[in-house]
Amino acid sequence: MAKNLLIVESPAKAKTIKKFLGTNYEVVASNGHVRDIPKSCMGIDVEHDFEPKYITIRGKGDILAKLRKEVKKADKVYLATDPDREGEAISWHLAEALKIPESEVRRITFNEITKNAIRNSIKEARKIDMNLVDAQQARRVLDRMIGYCISPLLWEKVKRGLSAGRVQSVALRIICDREEEIDAFVPQEYWSLDGDFTVKGMKKPFRAKFYGTKEGKLSVSSEEEADKILSAVKEAKFRVSEIKMGERRRQPAPPFTTSTLQQEASKALNFSTQKTMRLAQQLYEGVDVKGHGTIGLISYLRTDSIRVSEEADAAAKQFVAEHYGAGFVIESEQKKADKKKIQDAHEAIRPTYVELTPAEVKESLSRDLFRLYQLIWKRFIASRMQAAKYETASVKLDGGGYRFTATTSELVFDGFLAVYCPEEEENPDEVQGGFLKSLTKDSEIFLQELIPARHFTVPPAHYTEASLVKTLEELGIGRPSTYAPTITTILARRYVVKENKNLYVTEIGEAVNRIMKQAFCSIVDVNFTATMEALLDAVESGNVYWKTVIRNFYPDLEESLKNAERELENIKIEDEVSDVVCDVCGRQMVIKYGPHGKFLACPGFPECRNTKPYLEKIGVKCPNCGRDVVVRKTKKGRRYYGCEANPECEFMSWQKPADKKCPQCGGLLLEKGNKLVCASEECGYVEMTEK
Repeated sequence: MAKNLLIVESPAKAKTIKKFLGTNYEVVASNGHVRDIPKSCMGIDVEHDFEPKYITIRGKGDILAKLRKEVKKADKVYLATDPDREGEAISWHLAEALKIPESEVRRITFNEITKNAIRNSIKEARKIDMNLVDAQQARRVLDRMIGYCISPLLWEKVKRGLSAGRVQSVALRIICDREEEIDAFVPQEYWSLDGDFTVKGMKKPFRAKFYGTKEGKLSVSSEEEADKILSAVKEAKFRVSEIKMGERRRQPAPPFTTSTLQQEASKALNFSTQKTMRLAQQLYEGVDVKGHGTIGLISYLRTDSIRVSEEADAAAKQFVAEHYGAGFVIESEQKKADKKKIQDAHEAIRPTYVELTPAEVKESLSRDLFRLYQLIWKRFIASRMQAAKYETASVKLDGGGYRFTATTSELVFDGFLAVYCPEEEENPDEVQGGFLKSLTKDSEIFLQELIPARHFTVPPAHYTEASLVKTLEELGIGRPSTYAPTITTILARRYVVKENKNLYVTEIGEAVNRIMKQAFCSIVDVNFTATMEALLDAVESGNVYWKTVIRNFYPDLEESLKNAERELENIKIEDEVSDVVCDVCGRQMVIKYGPHGKFLACPGFPECRNTKPYLEKIGVKCPNCGRDVVVRKTKKGRRYYGCEANPECEFMSWQKPADKKCPQCGGLLLEKGNKLVCASEECGYVEMTEK
């Protein structure tokens, strides 16, 4: 019997695929990349047409040795890495490292890890697509050149340990620009005028919003203007000048792409982009589901396409018809125009088996895996369902020379909302209930009360991970696989910090952005970065040779580096001073950043080398001894809250203590979601808080 070898990236993926193939197939994992450009140098030979130097990644020698033995035993070798540029590049590196002749290379790809997808892909094995490989090589070489040329300059001018990157530096600039916009924002005053109106025969009043006059909408920008309108309408008689009845449809959203999944998981589940991708990777590669074994639950997670295969589309529509009725099935899919080119190589993110509902797999998944799978499943099923329908009514009320408007809507067919109800911003002008439909032009309307309210315009919101991903996608910067690593990098470098979901620029981030804008304006230019992504797409499609992109880019980079060395001033970033006194020399210790996070160091280095762990205070006193409660971590990295006097004081809590006492028993209150709960179960006090 012929012996076939199939190589994938991860052991989890190998385990899932193995069950679909017979005993004549051996499935092994490479554990990701096996070759890369060395870390010790730039690794690109500028003198010889920018040829990259590839070496075996440290620690991968034993894996390659094992793979070589398996290759020798096999009659056929299949390379089954991910269906994207990076996956294609891994397959090429594997073929090179394992010395598999080009004529014998069998590259297979699949969008989902199912029996049919795996077996069909083996039947359609092909050669390695060098256009895809070259697009990845061009990206890797560009990123390496920018990082290894600019980072040493940042070390010299600012501080060691900093880095620059083609996408990360642009992401940092976008955040910095928003911060500058917020700082420069000047609030503008405006007024809203709500009127409570009554109708003869109606018990409760309804509220209408001030609109303006018959001629058009008016904005009220001062108290004087508000008083003028108030005096004009106070005693005025109102009449219904117009009634409009209609229907509003709320269309279902398409299935998730990488970007929209990250955004929705952030909003609905409070997941970071990194966490979302890590969990989605597990769902794609395979999890052990009771009664089914190890199976992949979702299709490939790195995509910017909303396309769905005919089989998956038919399965979803059949599921909807059986469980909700034929009237809920969408007649034809909504085609959305997209201005930018998308990578349509694979489908949207969807469940691989629609019949595996979230309820059926709940027992087999961890809480977070279940929540993400449920989000993906519901979104996909909803995308195959009819729009929700609302009956709407709007009226215009005229009196005293001014006009007020009221609108209402009533759900008459829930459609996709029966499955998936994403958050929708409420219309502040909308009246609850359907009673406006009963009004006529003969209805007697009385103004009961006019309620003026003063407001000020607010600045743009700080970026969150979700809104930053959305902006990067809209600007054409990066690709689905780069959003999460980009955000992770700028957070890890301390250019940006995250507080309550918002991203804030640090002093280091501002300094790096200032240097990049001054010396490397083209690299941090949004249009340049988007154009570079378009060039990489052209390499992928075979229209541009990858080294042409590098040849055109490098001279400008080299010239910018020379000018920066000559013109840039050194920037000193002061360390944050703590309230801890060095017990060796008496100086105030400062907060430093190391590979494992913050620590305290004496500013007298190298004369005094004293260091201490940094304990982050949360502003709450220990209930046992009165010292500060600090954030601590277990050996496995799980966060908990303990006393700074540990081990003398043994207080600890998995939940964050609140800065107020229980009003019933005087004990400790703990934060649990949007509630404050007494730590004493006997007390049982619960207090709701604002989200």
